[in-house]
Amino acid sequence: MQRNRPPATPKPTGQFSGIQVMFAGILAIGLFLAIDFSGRITASQPLMQAYERVQDEITALRDEQAGLIRERDHVRSDAYVAQWARSEGRMILPGEMLVIPVPSGVEAAATPAPIVPVIPIEPASQTPDHWLLWWSLFFDSPPPVQQAPD
Repeated sequence: MQRNRPPATPKPTGQFSGIQVMFAGILAIGLFLAIDFSGRITASQPLMQAYERVQDEITALRDEQAGLIRERDHVRSDAYVAQWARSEGRMILPGEMLVIPVPSGVEAAATPAPIVPVIPIEPASQTPDHWLLWWSLFFDSPPPVQQAPD
């Protein structure tokens, strides 16, 4: 006959079982992956902000380009050329007369004649040396050594 024995319980020997080692390994790998993933998320935030800024700038530049293209097309039109020629270009069509209004109180003859500056011309015998001309162009002081005219 057999006696009823209670089931055998393992004795604690201070060693880890295979299941405990595998669980610790899976836990370590999971922890490493979680830390790496959170680091990548944190690192991507400035990149996303820079990406959004660049996208906004691209949108603004495309709007500016569209405006410039519209302005270019308007400037190339015959209507703009005719308007510019009449206003700023002071041009007229055949059969028209150009009228330039003069402010009241000012007579046409009262316009002063332009003053033409008189520049004295030195005789050829007194022309300075070339290096003296260059010196006077670059410096406000007299040259260090004056050469006597020959």
